[in-house]
Amino acid sequence: MLNRTKKFLRDNGYYYKKTYIRPLLTPDNVYVFRFGKKRLNNRLIIRYGHRWTGRQKINEIDLRLHKQKHPRIFKDENSLLIYLEGHLKQHEEKLKQIKEQKRKEAENSASD
Repeated sequence: MLNRTKKFLRDNGYYYKKTYIRPLLTPDNVYVFRFGKKRLNNRLIIRYGHRWTGRQKINEIDLRLHKQKHPRIFKDENSLLIYLEGHLKQHEEKLKQIKEQKRKEAENSASD
């Protein structure tokens, strides 16, 4: 399930951990992917069911990045991958800029 998403995460240096949840009151099955580069602080919740042929059908994909309060909801893996490609690269660039500013501030305070 979500083979392209797992490949995307591995190719970009993200680690993930997959857990399975079987809710008591709903017929859906749930997988939870926790992923990140250093800490697993991003969460991907996949709610799926089974068709009458036995194949898995994804009902909903919830994505919570960087401790978001309100998840992004996707219906299929394609839209999820499009969002991840753009958003994760922007977030990494923002983190690099923050690190660079902190490093410059530390150099300036050390030289004073």
